[in-house]
Amino acid sequence: MRITAEHLSWSASGTTIVDDVSLDIAPGETAGLIGPNGSGKSSLLRCLAGLRTPTTGTVRYDGQDIAGWSPRRIARHLAFAEQTTGTDSDLRVTDVVGLGRTPFRDRWRGPDAADRAVVDAALDRLGLADLADRTWKTLSGGERQRAHIARALAQQPYALLLDEPTNHLDVKHQLELMELLTATDQTVLVALHDLSLAARYCDRLLLMHHGRLVATGPPTDVLTPDRLADVFEVDAEISHDSLGNLTVAYRGPAPPADRAGPGPASHADYSGCG
Repeated sequence: MRITAEHLSWSASGTTIVDDVSLDIAPGETAGLIGPNGSGKSSLLRCLAGLRTPTTGTVRYDGQDIAGWSPRRIARHLAFAEQTTGTDSDLRVTDVVGLGRTPFRDRWRGPDAADRAVVDAALDRLGLADLADRTWKTLSGGERQRAHIARALAQQPYALLLDEPTNHLDVKHQLELMELLTATDQTVLVALHDLSLAARYCDRLLLMHHGRLVATGPPTDVLTPDRLADVFEVDAEISHDSLGNLTVAYRGPAPPADRAGPGPASHADYSGCG
């Protein structure tokens, strides 16, 4: 599924959080959304997922404007996995993952054999089968994060939007998740803080700063020392490791003289709004 945004903006309390963003995520592409805290990544994802109504602009799935679509209709096309929040729920893991089947069921019908098969497959893909009957409040942060992603997979969507899905995950599960995302034929837009991880697994990177999209393109084009100094305010070295993977190493904060500030988009959180 192709996801496009045209001149998308979103404001809260008089502050512009997403500022005139236009993008095009191709069917089957794995795109990485990167940027400092407060750059608008989470808010952009929520606009694309139909969870926030843009102040201006449009969001389209395969060319169809989603304005006016019901949450149920959107959920049949796209799944959004946000950053894990704390809860004391007594729901079992299998029940949480099973929520992904809700858009496909009548309100009063419980899960059938087909639903349970989809949920079991999602649990297996995230390595959670042994935890299926555990209650939510007994899980670690990483286990909850994987369950949220399994719930998204259980929707069997055409596209996945994920907000910092590697948070709380150990290295093994980070790599397994990113390999899962790149192997799928679904369209994926994933917000990541780990720039080396983003460079290794994403076909293309979209860099946000102060609500604007300031660069898009292959990782080698987007991740440059000058741009990281401007946007992230870090003194970074870009190189390739012995396996050929692009890596980012940090010497420390960038000297003030090296920080040119954000520029216009090349091409090609606000508190709580990431």
